[in-house]
Amino acid sequence: NTINFLFFVCYRALIFPLLIREGKPTPFFTFVLALLFCAFNGYLQGRSLTTYATYPPGWLGGSRFITGFLGWLIGMAINIHSDHILRNLRKPGETGYKIPRGGMFEYVSGANFFGEILEWFGFALACCTIESFAFALCTLFILSSRARQHHK
Repeated sequence: NTINFLFFVCYRALIFPLLIREGKPTPFFTFVLALLFCAFNGYLQGRSLTTYATYPPGWLGGSRFITGFLGWLIGMAINIHSDHILRNLRKPGETGYKIPRGGMFEYVSGANFFGEILEWFGFALACCTIESFAFALCTLFILSSRARQHHK
């Protein structure tokens, strides 16, 4: 579970920013708030998994862990694929609004948000900690509101 979490954090913090094309600049205050939130959440998740969480023998082979891990993996794949579609919406120099097509965008207008929500609920199911569930709920509330805004 710690490896799953670290993989996502590395993707989101190191790889994803390098793949983004030019776009609107992020306000510094927003950047600082996001950085603080991610640092606090990373500490909270890491600390709970390495210090407080205890699992019975055979947990990794159990249905909760396997279902959660598959949810996390599928959510991550949807998230990465949706980010790829969004990055390639416009050709260089193009401006204006474009509706994303393909992948999960055929079923939901905020496919990237849907993927990340699925990812964190899968992580919460695999970990079964109050901290991972709290983060999944925060992700649901924050991203569903952003998804609704983007849909409009």
